[in-house]
Amino acid sequence: MGSIEVICGSMFSGKTEELIKRVLELNNTNLNYKVFKPEVDKRSGDNKIQSHSKKSIDAINIKDVGEIIKQSNDCDVIAIDEAQFFSEDIVEVCNTLANKGIRIIIAGLDMDYLGKPFGPMPKLMAIAEDVLKVHAVCTETGKPANYSFRKSNNSETVMLGEKNEYEPLSREAFVSKMNKKKN
Repeated sequence: MGSIEVICGSMFSGKTEELIKRVLELNNTNLNYKVFKPEVDKRSGDNKIQSHSKKSIDAINIKDVGEIIKQSNDCDVIAIDEAQFFSEDIVEVCNTLANKGIRIIIAGLDMDYLGKPFGPMPKLMAIAEDVLKVHAVCTETGKPANYSFRKSNNSETVMLGEKNEYEPLSREAFVSKMNKKKN
C-alpha cells in the first residue's frame, strides 16, 4: 500500500523546503517520482517549485488534479506543492493513488489569511498517515507562528504573495492585528 504525507503550516514556515528535501532524498533510490504544482502559482516560474531559501526542483504545472492520475504511470512517489489551491478533488486523487501503492507527499497552507481551514487541506490531513505541521517565527513576538497575516485589505481567498503581502504571526499577534483591522 501507498501512503499520504501532509506537510502544512503558515507562509514562510518551510513547507516547500521540506517537500523539496523529501523529493531530493529520492535521488539516491531506484524510485520513480513526479512533482506537481497548480498552474495558478507563477511565483517560481513555470515547471519549478522554489522555497523561500531559493532551493528548487522541477515540477509539472497542472490546471486540473485529474492530470496527476493521468501522469502517474510508473511512479512510486508523487509530490504535490501548494495543495490548498486545488479543488476538493485532490483528496480523492491522493486516496486513489495511495491505494494503488504510491507514496504521496503533499504540502500546503492549512489556514487562509483569516485563520480559517484552507481548501482541501483539512481533509488531506484527516486521511494522511503522517502530518507534519511546520512553523515560521512570528515577526511580532518571536514565538512559533502558524498564521499567515495578509497586510493588505484584499479580501480574495487566493492572493499569491511574498513578504511584502504576508507575514507569519503567532496566535497572540494575529488576533491583535485582526482586531485592529476590523476597527
